[in-house]
Amino acid sequence: MLRSAGKTDAVTTYLVTGATGFLGRHLVELLLERDDAHVFVVVRRQSLAKLDALVTRWPDKGRIEPLVGDLTDPLLGVASADRDRLRDRVDHVVHLAALYDMTADAETNRRVNVGGTQEALALAADLRAGCFHHVSSVAVAGEHRGVFTEAMFDEGQRLPSPYHATKFEAEKLVRSQSDVPWRVYRPAIVVGHSRTGEMDKVDGPYYFFPALARLASLPSWLPLVGPDLGDTNIVPVDYVAAAIDVLVHRDGLDGRAFHLVAPEPQPLLDVVNTFARAAGAPAVAVPVDRRVVVPALRLLSFVERVPGASVARDVLFDRLAVPPEVVPHSTFRPVFDATDAQRELATAGVQVPRLDDYAPAIWRFWEKELDPARARRPRSGGPLAGRTVVITGASSGIGRATALAVAGRGGVPLLVARSADKLDELKDEIEAAGGSAWVYPCDITDTEAVAATVKQMVADHPAGIDCLVNNAGRSIRRSVHLSYDRMHDFERTMSLNYFAAVRMVLALLPHMAERRFGHVVNISSIGVQTAPPRFSAYVASKAALDAFSRVVASETYGDGVTFTTIHMPLVRTPMIRPTRIYDAFPTLTPDDAADMVVRALTERPKHIGTRLGTFGVVSYALAPKVVDAVLHVAYRVFPDSKAAGGDDQVSLNRGAQALVRLLPGVHW
Repeated sequence: MLRSAGKTDAVTTYLVTGATGFLGRHLVELLLERDDAHVFVVVRRQSLAKLDALVTRWPDKGRIEPLVGDLTDPLLGVASADRDRLRDRVDHVVHLAALYDMTADAETNRRVNVGGTQEALALAADLRAGCFHHVSSVAVAGEHRGVFTEAMFDEGQRLPSPYHATKFEAEKLVRSQSDVPWRVYRPAIVVGHSRTGEMDKVDGPYYFFPALARLASLPSWLPLVGPDLGDTNIVPVDYVAAAIDVLVHRDGLDGRAFHLVAPEPQPLLDVVNTFARAAGAPAVAVPVDRRVVVPALRLLSFVERVPGASVARDVLFDRLAVPPEVVPHSTFRPVFDATDAQRELATAGVQVPRLDDYAPAIWRFWEKELDPARARRPRSGGPLAGRTVVITGASSGIGRATALAVAGRGGVPLLVARSADKLDELKDEIEAAGGSAWVYPCDITDTEAVAATVKQMVADHPAGIDCLVNNAGRSIRRSVHLSYDRMHDFERTMSLNYFAAVRMVLALLPHMAERRFGHVVNISSIGVQTAPPRFSAYVASKAALDAFSRVVASETYGDGVTFTTIHMPLVRTPMIRPTRIYDAFPTLTPDDAADMVVRALTERPKHIGTRLGTFGVVSYALAPKVVDAVLHVAYRVFPDSKAAGGDDQVSLNRGAQALVRLLPGVHW
C-alpha cells in the first residue's frame, strides 16, 4: 500500500521500466485494471509519444504517470525531485526493460541488460521500494543438461551467447543485493497474444514464418522431410503478463524465482507443424531423428571452415530471412520445471493455452502486419491492381502513355512533371476512363522540392508507394567537335537524366525498404549498348544511371527493392522532334514504349531491351576496334542537326538509309 504520511486512501503504487515494450504494455494494462493502482513508468523522452498512444488503450489513464529517464543512466536518469516525492511511496518496482536480441553484440547486451538492472536496483534502493520484481529469462539456464528447477540458478552451466550471459549476470545482481526484497520471473520464448495474435517484432519462431509462407504454395497434403532439432518452449504474451500480475501480488513469495513456461517441452518440429497447418502449408511428416541430426550439425561446423562455406551458409540464411545467430538457440537443452509457478497460478485460474488453439491467431496477425513480403503478394485484379506507381516526366511522351497504361490495368499513377496543367489534363483523362491518378507538380532537379513531394506522396498513400518509373529526361545530339565550349550541355543532361533520377530513388528508398518492397524502372537507352556518335552527353548520363542501379540493386536486394533497366530504342516523342532526320527513321510509338514499361512493372526483370542492343554489347566486347570503325562511318554519313550547329537534312544518302534499315531503333 502507499506509505505516504497522512494518506488515508488505499493505493498501490508501481514503478515500471519497459512499460512501452511488448510485454510491458500488456502488464501495465492489467495493473491499471486494479482499482487501487497508480503506475509510474520510466520512459525515454523520445518514447513519450509512443506512451501517449498506448495510454489511449489503457483503462483510467489518469492513474499512469511518466518519469523521463533512460535505462543506461545513473538511477535510470530519474530526476532528484521525482525521487524525493516517490521515496517510501513505491510498493513495487517492476523491471521489464531489457534487450531481447540474439544478434546484438556483447557490449550492447551488457550495457542494457546488466547496467540497466544495476541502475534499476539502485533506484529501488534509493526509493526504499517495497519489492523489486525482475523479469529475467529461461536463458539463465544456458546449456544445463536435464531438469532446471525454479530454485536453481548458478549450476555451472555454459552460457552460449552474450544474451544468455547478460541475463544470467543481471539476475545474479538481483539475487546478491539485500537492499530491496526481490522476486524473479523467467519467461520462455514469448510470442503474440493468444486471442488477437498481436506481436510487435519478429523473434523466435517468427523467423521461420517466411519459409512457411513460401511452402504454403505447395499442396498441404505433400509430406515433407525435416530435421528434429530438439525441444523448444513458447508462451503467449498475455499468459506471461497475467502470470506476473498474479505473482506480484501474492504474499510470501519474496526471494523466489518462477518459470513462466509451457508445462511440457515442445518439440520444435511440432511447433513448426502447428504453424504450418495455420498457414495452410504442408507439414513435416518424416522427421530425421535428432540422434542423427546433432552429429551432422557438428560435422557441418567443421565444413564451415572450408573457404566459401560460411559465405554460402550466410547467403542461405539471408534468403530465408533468418539470422544465423538465432538458429542454435531455437531449442533448449534444459527441461524447465515450473511446479511452483503453476501451483500459484492455478488458484487464480491462469494457465498456458494450447498452441494448437492460438497458433491461427498468431499466424493471421503475422501475415497481415509482420510478413516482410506482404507488399509483394499477388493481388486480385492483376499485378498492377491497386499499385501506386510514381512516373516522372508524365506530362508527355513515354511517361504519359505509361500513366494511361498503368491506370488501365488498375494501378494508381502518381504523375510527376513541372507542368501542372498538363498533369491535370492527364488526370482528368484517366478518371474519365474510370481510373485513378494523383498529380504532383515538381522540378525533380531540385532536392528540396523532391523531398517535399515524396513526403506528401507517402502521407497521401499510407498503404505505400510501390514503384518508381524514372522516365523524365532530355537528349542532346551534338558531336564532340561542336561541344568544345559547351560543357553546360553535359552538366544539364546529367542534371536531369542522372542526378534527378538518383534523387528520386534516394527519396523513396527508405519508404520502400521499410515496407520490404519496391520496384524501380529506369528508362535508359539502346545508345548505352550501341554507343552511337554525337550522343556522348546523353549516353553518358544514361550509362551513369545504369551503373548506379546495378550497384544499388545488390545493396537493396535484402530490402525487397529491385530494379529494371529498359534500354529503350528510338521512340517518336517530343524529345526527338528537333532532329528532323528522325522523320525518316522507323521508331516505336509511345504506346509501344509504355508496353515495355508495363512489362517491367509486372514481371520485374533485371533488363528489358532489344536483340540489336544485345548485339551491340557483344560486338563491342569481341571486336571494339571494328565497332569504332563502323560507327565512324555512321558518324560521317549522318549530319549534325541544325540545332547543334550543323546542316540538318531531311533526306538521307544511300549509306545513311542502309544503316537506318540495318540498325533500326538506334539514335543516329
